Amino acid sequence: MKKIVTILGARPQFVKAAVLSRVIKEHHQFEEVIIHTGQHFDANMSAVFFDEMKIPKPTYNLDINSLSHGAMTGQMLEKIEAILLDEKPDAVVVYGDTNSTVAGSLAAKKLHIKVIHIEAGLRSFNMKMPEEINRILTDRISDLLCCPTETAIKNLHYEGFDNLPIQIVKNGDIMKDAVEFYSKISANKSSIISDLDLKKNGFVLATIHRQENTDEIHKLKSIFAALEEIHKTCKVVLPLHPRTKKILEQHNMHPKITFIDPVGYFAMLELLKHCKLVISDSGGLQKEAFFNKKNCIIAREETEWIELVENGFAEIVGSSESKIINAFNVFKNATMDFDKELYGNNVGESIHQSIVTLLTK
Repeated sequence: MKKIVTILGARPQFVKAAVLSRVIKEHHQFEEVIIHTGQHFDANMSAVFFDEMKIPKPTYNLDINSLSHGAMTGQMLEKIEAILLDEKPDAVVVYGDTNSTVAGSLAAKKLHIKVIHIEAGLRSFNMKMPEEINRILTDRISDLLCCPTETAIKNLHYEGFDNLPIQIVKNGDIMKDAVEFYSKISANKSSIISDLDLKKNGFVLATIHRQENTDEIHKLKSIFAALEEIHKTCKVVLPLHPRTKKILEQHNMHPKITFIDPVGYFAMLELLKHCKLVISDSGGLQKEAFFNKKNCIIAREETEWIELVENGFAEIVGSSESKIINAFNVFKNATMDFDKELYGNNVGESIHQSIVTLLTK
Protein backbone atom coordinates (compact mmCIF):
# COMPACT_ATOMS: atom_id res chain seq x y z
CA MET A 1 0.00 0.00 0.00
CA LYS A 2 1.24 3.49 -0.88
CA LYS A 3 2.06 5.80 2.02
CA ILE A 4 1.33 9.52 2.28
CA VAL A 5 2.69 11.89 4.91
CA THR A 6 0.47 14.91 5.56
CA ILE A 7 2.12 17.95 7.15
CA LEU A 8 -0.02 20.43 9.07
CA GLY A 9 0.74 23.44 11.23
CA ALA A 10 -2.46 25.32 12.06
CA ARG A 11 -6.00 24.53 13.14
CA PRO A 12 -7.61 25.51 9.79
CA GLN A 13 -5.28 23.10 8.02
CA PHE A 14 -6.47 20.25 10.26
CA VAL A 15 -10.08 21.06 9.41
CA LYS A 16 -9.30 20.96 5.68
CA ALA A 17 -7.12 17.86 5.95
CA ALA A 18 -9.91 16.00 7.73
CA VAL A 19 -11.86 16.05 4.45
CA LEU A 20 -9.15 14.26 2.53
CA SER A 21 -8.38 11.93 5.46
CA ARG A 22 -11.98 10.70 5.44
CA VAL A 23 -11.78 10.00 1.70
CA ILE A 24 -8.43 8.22 2.09
CA LYS A 25 -9.90 6.00 4.79
CA GLU A 26 -12.94 5.18 2.65
CA HIS A 27 -10.90 4.07 -0.38
CA HIS A 28 -8.18 2.08 1.46
CA GLN A 29 -5.58 2.89 -1.22
CA PHE A 30 -3.13 4.83 0.94
CA GLU A 31 -1.75 4.75 4.44
CA GLU A 32 -1.70 8.27 5.89
CA VAL A 33 0.78 9.51 8.49
CA ILE A 34 0.12 12.99 9.93
CA ILE A 35 2.81 15.36 11.21
CA HIS A 36 1.73 18.36 13.31
CA THR A 37 4.57 20.87 13.37
CA GLY A 38 2.98 22.79 16.25
CA GLN A 39 3.43 26.07 14.34
CA HIS A 40 0.25 27.65 15.68
CA PHE A 41 0.03 26.64 19.32
CA ASP A 42 -3.66 26.37 20.03
CA ALA A 43 -4.97 25.36 23.43
CA ASN A 44 -8.25 24.37 21.77
CA MET A 45 -6.49 21.56 19.89
CA SER A 46 -6.96 19.05 22.68
CA ALA A 47 -8.15 15.47 22.41
CA VAL A 48 -11.70 16.84 22.45
CA PHE A 49 -10.94 18.90 19.32
CA PHE A 50 -9.90 15.80 17.38
CA ASP A 51 -12.70 13.60 18.75
CA GLU A 52 -15.55 16.08 18.22
CA MET A 53 -14.43 17.11 14.75
CA LYS A 54 -13.66 13.53 13.69
CA ILE A 55 -10.12 14.53 12.74
CA PRO A 56 -7.35 11.91 12.79
CA LYS A 57 -4.85 12.55 15.56
CA PRO A 58 -1.29 13.36 14.45
CA THR A 59 1.26 10.57 14.49
CA TYR A 60 3.98 13.11 15.27
CA ASN A 61 3.82 16.46 17.09
CA LEU A 62 6.98 18.52 16.66
CA ASP A 63 5.92 21.33 19.05
CA ILE A 64 7.78 24.03 17.07
CA ASN A 65 6.26 27.47 17.69
CA SER A 66 6.91 31.01 18.96
CA LEU A 67 10.09 31.43 16.88
CA SER A 68 11.20 33.77 14.10
CA HIS A 69 10.35 32.72 10.54
CA GLY A 70 13.88 31.51 9.87
CA ALA A 71 14.33 29.59 13.11
CA MET A 72 10.87 28.03 12.87
CA THR A 73 11.25 26.95 9.25
CA GLY A 74 14.77 25.62 9.86
CA GLN A 75 13.77 23.50 12.85
CA MET A 76 10.76 22.14 10.98
CA LEU A 77 12.91 21.25 7.99
CA GLU A 78 15.36 19.32 10.17
CA LYS A 79 12.73 17.39 12.12
CA ILE A 80 10.47 16.65 9.15
CA GLU A 81 13.44 15.34 7.17
CA ALA A 82 14.25 12.86 9.94
CA ILE A 83 10.67 11.57 9.99
CA LEU A 84 10.52 11.25 6.20
CA LEU A 85 13.76 9.25 6.20
CA ASP A 86 12.19 6.90 8.73
CA GLU A 87 8.68 6.68 7.20
CA LYS A 88 9.81 6.53 3.53
CA PRO A 89 6.52 7.82 2.08
CA ASP A 90 5.58 7.86 -1.60
CA ALA A 91 4.35 11.44 -1.34
CA VAL A 92 4.01 14.37 1.05
CA VAL A 93 0.82 16.45 1.18
CA VAL A 94 0.97 20.09 2.28
CA TYR A 95 -1.78 22.69 2.58
CA GLY A 96 -1.89 26.42 1.97
CA ASP A 97 0.88 28.85 2.78
CA THR A 98 2.28 28.50 6.30
CA ASN A 99 5.92 27.98 7.32
CA SER A 100 4.95 24.33 7.87
CA THR A 101 3.89 24.18 4.21
CA VAL A 102 7.18 25.36 2.78
CA ALA A 103 9.30 23.39 5.30
CA GLY A 104 7.43 20.18 4.53
CA SER A 105 7.71 20.62 0.78
CA LEU A 106 11.43 21.47 0.96
CA ALA A 107 12.21 18.47 3.16
CA ALA A 108 10.34 16.14 0.81
CA LYS A 109 11.76 17.52 -2.42
CA LYS A 110 15.37 17.29 -1.21
CA LEU A 111 14.70 13.60 -0.49
CA HIS A 112 13.17 13.12 -3.96
CA ILE A 113 9.72 12.47 -2.50
CA LYS A 114 6.73 13.71 -4.51
CA VAL A 115 5.07 16.86 -3.19
CA ILE A 116 1.32 17.51 -3.40
CA HIS A 117 0.23 21.09 -2.73
CA ILE A 118 -3.43 21.60 -1.88
CA GLU A 119 -4.72 25.18 -2.34
CA ALA A 120 -2.08 25.80 -5.02
CA GLY A 121 -1.90 28.78 -7.36
CA LEU A 122 -3.30 31.39 -4.99
CA ARG A 123 -1.67 34.82 -5.18
CA SER A 124 -2.09 38.11 -3.35
CA PHE A 125 0.73 39.69 -5.42
CA ASN A 126 1.99 41.18 -2.16
CA MET A 127 5.54 39.96 -1.53
CA LYS A 128 5.55 41.58 1.90
CA MET A 129 3.29 38.76 3.05
CA PRO A 130 5.24 35.73 4.35
CA GLU A 131 2.35 33.60 3.10
CA GLU A 132 2.89 34.78 -0.47
CA ILE A 133 6.54 33.72 -0.36
CA ASN A 134 5.62 30.34 1.11
CA ARG A 135 2.95 29.57 -1.48
CA ILE A 136 5.11 30.59 -4.47
CA LEU A 137 8.08 28.49 -3.33
CA THR A 138 5.87 25.50 -2.55
CA ASP A 139 4.14 25.63 -5.92
CA ARG A 140 7.45 25.70 -7.77
CA ILE A 141 8.82 22.51 -6.19
CA SER A 142 5.60 20.50 -6.11
CA ASP A 143 4.74 17.57 -8.37
CA LEU A 144 0.95 17.98 -8.15
CA LEU A 145 -0.80 21.32 -7.76
CA CYS A 146 -4.40 20.97 -6.57
CA CYS A 147 -5.97 24.32 -7.43
CA PRO A 148 -9.20 25.62 -5.90
CA THR A 149 -10.26 28.03 -8.66
CA GLU A 150 -9.85 28.97 -12.31
CA THR A 151 -8.05 32.11 -11.11
CA ALA A 152 -5.41 29.93 -9.45
CA ILE A 153 -4.95 28.00 -12.71
CA LYS A 154 -4.51 31.28 -14.60
CA ASN A 155 -1.95 32.52 -12.08
CA LEU A 156 0.18 29.43 -12.66
CA HIS A 157 -0.21 29.78 -16.43
CA TYR A 158 1.00 33.39 -16.36
CA GLU A 159 4.01 32.33 -14.26
CA GLY A 160 5.06 29.74 -16.84
CA PHE A 161 4.09 26.59 -14.93
CA ASP A 162 2.77 25.04 -18.16
CA ASN A 163 6.40 24.61 -19.18
CA LEU A 164 7.33 22.68 -16.03
CA PRO A 165 6.97 18.92 -15.33
CA ILE A 166 4.21 19.57 -12.82
CA GLN A 167 0.61 18.30 -12.86
CA ILE A 168 -1.88 21.15 -12.50
CA VAL A 169 -5.49 20.21 -11.67
CA LYS A 170 -8.53 22.32 -10.81
CA ASN A 171 -10.11 20.28 -8.01
CA GLY A 172 -12.07 23.00 -6.21
CA ASP A 173 -11.79 24.38 -2.69
CA ILE A 174 -11.54 21.67 -0.05
CA MET A 175 -12.88 24.08 2.60
CA LYS A 176 -16.26 23.87 0.86
CA ASP A 177 -16.45 20.16 1.71
CA ALA A 178 -15.44 20.93 5.30
CA VAL A 179 -18.09 23.62 5.78
CA GLU A 180 -20.79 21.37 4.32
CA PHE A 181 -19.76 18.46 6.57
CA TYR A 182 -19.43 20.38 9.84
CA SER A 183 -22.45 22.64 9.28
CA LYS A 184 -24.67 19.62 9.73
CA ILE A 185 -23.50 19.15 13.31
CA SER A 186 -22.42 22.64 14.42
CA ALA A 187 -25.77 23.53 16.02
CA ASN A 188 -25.45 20.48 18.27
CA LYS A 189 -21.88 21.38 19.20
CA SER A 190 -22.23 25.10 19.96
CA SER A 191 -24.87 27.15 21.75
CA ILE A 192 -23.17 30.49 21.04
CA ILE A 193 -26.21 32.06 19.34
CA SER A 194 -28.45 31.52 22.36
CA ASP A 195 -25.63 32.23 24.81
CA LEU A 196 -25.09 35.68 23.27
CA ASP A 197 -28.82 36.19 22.65
CA LEU A 198 -28.20 36.89 18.98
CA LYS A 199 -31.03 37.13 16.49
CA LYS A 200 -30.72 35.68 12.99
CA ASN A 201 -29.52 38.35 10.54
CA GLY A 202 -29.41 40.80 13.43
CA PHE A 203 -25.65 41.19 13.76
CA VAL A 204 -22.46 41.67 11.79
CA LEU A 205 -19.62 39.19 12.33
CA ALA A 206 -16.19 40.84 12.26
CA THR A 207 -12.62 39.57 12.62
CA ILE A 208 -9.51 41.75 12.51
CA HIS A 209 -6.09 40.25 13.12
CA ARG A 210 -3.67 40.76 10.21
CA GLN A 211 -0.42 42.51 11.05
CA GLU A 212 -0.92 44.95 8.18
CA ASN A 213 -3.93 46.26 10.14
CA THR A 214 -2.85 45.77 13.75
CA ASP A 215 0.71 47.09 13.40
CA GLU A 216 -0.31 50.37 11.75
CA ILE A 217 -2.37 52.11 14.40
CA HIS A 218 -3.99 54.59 12.02
CA LYS A 219 -5.41 51.67 10.05
CA LEU A 220 -6.68 49.96 13.17
CA LYS A 221 -8.34 53.16 14.40
CA SER A 222 -10.01 53.68 11.03
CA ILE A 223 -11.38 50.13 10.93
CA PHE A 224 -12.74 50.27 14.46
CA ALA A 225 -14.25 53.71 13.85
CA ALA A 226 -16.24 52.12 11.03
CA LEU A 227 -17.24 49.16 13.18
CA GLU A 228 -18.42 51.51 15.93
CA GLU A 229 -20.55 53.46 13.46
CA ILE A 230 -22.11 50.26 12.11
CA HIS A 231 -22.68 49.00 15.66
CA LYS A 232 -25.04 51.94 16.28
CA THR A 233 -27.60 50.38 13.92
CA CYS A 234 -26.56 46.71 13.76
CA LYS A 235 -24.68 44.89 16.50
CA VAL A 236 -21.09 44.07 15.58
CA VAL A 237 -19.75 40.87 17.17
CA LEU A 238 -15.98 40.43 17.05
CA PRO A 239 -14.05 37.43 18.41
CA LEU A 240 -10.94 39.22 19.66
CA HIS A 241 -7.62 37.88 18.41
CA PRO A 242 -4.80 38.05 21.02
CA ARG A 243 -2.67 40.25 18.74
CA THR A 244 -5.50 42.73 18.23
CA LYS A 245 -6.35 42.71 21.92
CA LYS A 246 -2.75 43.52 22.85
CA ILE A 247 -2.57 46.47 20.43
CA LEU A 248 -5.91 47.88 21.60
CA GLU A 249 -4.74 47.73 25.21
CA GLN A 250 -1.38 49.33 24.38
CA HIS A 251 -3.13 52.30 22.78
CA ASN A 252 -5.90 52.50 25.37
CA MET A 253 -8.55 51.92 22.71
CA HIS A 254 -12.00 50.79 23.83
CA PRO A 255 -14.20 50.49 20.74
CA LYS A 256 -17.92 50.36 21.49
CA ILE A 257 -18.75 47.05 19.83
CA THR A 258 -19.44 43.56 21.18
CA PHE A 259 -16.16 41.76 21.82
CA ILE A 260 -16.12 38.04 22.61
CA ASP A 261 -13.29 35.62 23.32
CA PRO A 262 -11.82 33.66 20.39
CA VAL A 263 -14.18 30.86 19.38
CA GLY A 264 -13.84 27.32 18.09
CA TYR A 265 -14.75 26.16 14.62
CA PHE A 266 -18.29 25.04 15.46
CA ALA A 267 -19.09 28.35 17.14
CA MET A 268 -17.69 30.27 14.17
CA LEU A 269 -19.87 28.26 11.81
CA GLU A 270 -22.93 29.11 13.90
CA LEU A 271 -22.00 32.79 13.86
CA LEU A 272 -21.58 32.64 10.09
CA LYS A 273 -24.90 30.87 9.61
CA HIS A 274 -26.81 33.47 11.64
CA CYS A 275 -25.08 36.81 10.89
CA LYS A 276 -26.22 39.46 8.42
CA LEU A 277 -22.81 39.80 6.76
CA VAL A 278 -19.08 39.56 7.49
CA ILE A 279 -16.34 42.19 7.85
CA SER A 280 -12.90 40.57 7.97
CA ASP A 281 -9.24 40.64 7.01
CA SER A 282 -9.10 36.82 7.11
CA GLY A 283 -8.54 34.90 3.89
CA GLY A 284 -10.46 31.77 4.81
CA LEU A 285 -13.42 33.58 6.32
CA GLN A 286 -14.14 35.28 2.98
CA LYS A 287 -14.97 31.92 1.44
CA GLU A 288 -16.73 30.58 4.50
CA ALA A 289 -18.99 33.63 4.36
CA PHE A 290 -19.84 32.76 0.75
CA PHE A 291 -20.46 29.10 1.61
CA ASN A 292 -22.91 30.32 4.24
CA LYS A 293 -24.57 32.70 1.74
CA LYS A 294 -23.23 35.89 3.33
CA ASN A 295 -21.54 38.89 1.76
CA CYS A 296 -18.07 39.83 2.97
CA ILE A 297 -16.42 43.23 3.35
CA ILE A 298 -12.68 42.60 3.00
CA ALA A 299 -10.52 44.81 5.24
CA ARG A 300 -7.41 44.29 3.11
CA GLU A 301 -5.89 45.89 0.03
CA GLU A 302 -6.06 42.64 -1.95
CA THR A 303 -7.57 39.16 -1.86
CA GLU A 304 -6.52 35.74 -3.10
CA TRP A 305 -10.20 34.98 -3.73
CA ILE A 306 -10.78 37.57 -6.43
CA GLU A 307 -13.75 35.67 -7.91
CA LEU A 308 -15.79 36.68 -4.85
CA VAL A 309 -15.22 40.34 -5.71
CA GLU A 310 -15.69 39.88 -9.45
CA ASN A 311 -19.08 38.26 -8.85
CA GLY A 312 -20.24 40.88 -6.36
CA PHE A 313 -20.23 38.69 -3.25
CA ALA A 314 -17.45 40.65 -1.56
CA GLU A 315 -15.83 44.08 -1.70
CA ILE A 316 -12.24 45.10 -0.95
CA VAL A 317 -12.19 48.20 1.27
CA GLY A 318 -8.76 48.18 2.93
CA SER A 319 -8.82 50.08 6.21
CA SER A 320 -10.92 52.99 4.93
CA GLU A 321 -13.65 53.98 7.39
CA SER A 322 -15.87 55.44 4.67
CA LYS A 323 -15.45 52.46 2.33
CA ILE A 324 -16.32 49.99 5.10
CA ILE A 325 -19.47 51.93 6.00
CA ASN A 326 -20.48 52.37 2.36
CA ALA A 327 -20.02 48.66 1.66
CA PHE A 328 -22.11 47.82 4.72
CA ASN A 329 -24.91 50.09 3.49
CA VAL A 330 -24.84 48.37 0.09
CA PHE A 331 -24.74 44.82 1.42
CA LYS A 332 -27.10 45.12 4.41
CA ASN A 333 -30.22 44.86 2.25
CA ALA A 334 -28.71 43.02 -0.72
CA THR A 335 -30.30 39.86 -2.07
CA MET A 336 -27.92 37.70 -4.09
CA ASP A 337 -27.82 34.27 -5.68
CA PHE A 338 -25.18 32.40 -3.69
CA ASP A 339 -25.79 29.18 -5.63
CA LYS A 340 -23.30 30.24 -8.29
CA GLU A 341 -20.69 27.53 -8.76
CA LEU A 342 -17.29 28.97 -7.84
CA TYR A 343 -15.50 26.33 -5.78
CA GLY A 344 -16.47 22.88 -7.04
CA ASN A 345 -18.19 19.91 -5.42
CA ASN A 346 -16.94 16.69 -3.82
CA VAL A 347 -13.51 18.30 -3.72
CA GLY A 348 -11.96 15.71 -1.42
CA GLU A 349 -12.86 12.93 -3.88
CA SER A 350 -11.43 14.94 -6.76
CA ILE A 351 -8.12 15.54 -4.96
CA HIS A 352 -7.91 11.88 -3.97
CA GLN A 353 -8.29 10.83 -7.60
CA SER A 354 -5.56 13.27 -8.64
CA ILE A 355 -3.23 11.74 -6.05
CA VAL A 356 -4.06 8.23 -7.30
CA THR A 357 -3.18 9.31 -10.83
CA LEU A 358 0.12 10.84 -9.67
CA LEU A 359 1.21 7.78 -7.72
CA THR A 360 0.19 5.14 -10.25
CA LYS A 361 2.12 6.62 -13.15
